[in-house]
Amino acid sequence: MRNKVLKLGLPKGSLQEATFKMLRKAGFNVNLPSSRSYFPSVDDAEIQAVLLRAQEMSRYVQDGALDCGITGNDWILENKSDVCRIADLSYAKQSMSKVRWVLAVPQDSGIKNVKGLQGKRVATELVNVTRDYFKKNKVNVEVEFSWGATEVKVSAGLVDAIVELTETGSSLKANKLVEIATLCESTTQFIANKASCRDGWKKAKMDQVAMLLRGAICAEDKVGLKMNVRQENLKRVIAKLPALKKPTISGLSDDGWFAIETIIDERVVRVLIPELKSAGAQGIIEYPLNKVIY
Repeated sequence: MRNKVLKLGLPKGSLQEATFKMLRKAGFNVNLPSSRSYFPSVDDAEIQAVLLRAQEMSRYVQDGALDCGITGNDWILENKSDVCRIADLSYAKQSMSKVRWVLAVPQDSGIKNVKGLQGKRVATELVNVTRDYFKKNKVNVEVEFSWGATEVKVSAGLVDAIVELTETGSSLKANKLVEIATLCESTTQFIANKASCRDGWKKAKMDQVAMLLRGAICAEDKVGLKMNVRQENLKRVIAKLPALKKPTISGLSDDGWFAIETIIDERVVRVLIPELKSAGAQGIIEYPLNKVIY
């Protein structure tokens, strides 16, 4: 019998490094044979991976060339792709975070809203979403595709406005642009071909990969804590712990001593550990996490 294989598309470009990192934390050893290769090796014989631009991913998943892939919600909307959404993989501290596509104009243009762009020219890489937005707002504009350096085109007088991707808005400010509307927000999505979702084995495999990826993402800003506590200090120490649920408490071989284990947000550790020590905790150990599965 021929081995079953799941064809998985991985994003090349800005999402590549973050995706590879999360896959490794999820338990999949992913490597590129060379910097020019488009076929990453995965230490799972049931997964066949290929690198593609995130902009194209949803089209190939919809067409069935790929069973599943990782891409941004913006490109699913842009390609008007009919795919299954398996999981949201966005994470605030990575390039897999939520981003926005905004409509921006020169600071000194006097344009305050979308109506002020009637008859103007707008440059963007997100052409279909932009056209749909202006059509919805009943504003007639010329939308042209931009190959890059979109912000520069306004200051050079080539276009009147742009629709561009932003996280902090710093690039827009640096180019003396101001946003006047948000067209859409985008997060990283794990998507699948609809026929593949109806295949029992493939759906189970995709759910497995998605669960492990979500677990790896959830673990990114959390750490585990272990400590020993005397019985008389137990309530005081527990009161200090902001656990995911309740901390695990178990008795030690020495009478009157307990071991406590919990998971907390990494950002509070530097404040919490001294407080736990003052409350009576001893032998405090902090350790990193690969996955947190709810």
